[in-house]
Amino acid sequence: MSRRCELTGKGVLTGNNVSHANNKTRRRFLPNLNEVTLMSDLLGQSVRVRVSAHGLKSVDHNGGLDAYLLKVNETLLSARMVKLKRQIAKRRDAQAAETPAAA
Repeated sequence: MSRRCELTGKGVLTGNNVSHANNKTRRRFLPNLNEVTLMSDLLGQSVRVRVSAHGLKSVDHNGGLDAYLLKVNETLLSARMVKLKRQIAKRRDAQAAETPAAA
């Protein structure tokens, strides 16, 4: 399993450890990933996601998983999240079509 956030696309960065003697050795900066269960309101089901702390904050800021997925660009999402985004959009469109618009 890759060390990449499924919602924001954050991954591993590389850099140097620098000692007092200015010796440089390569190191990896790992993202703060957590396994969380997020609830999709439109689909009525919970989804287990491997998401960074920043991604979790973004989901909360945008008002939930559904709102975040509908707002974010698909290039940042994992293949699994793109599929979920399309399911949510389809369900939202179906609900909009069945409720008559108030004139």
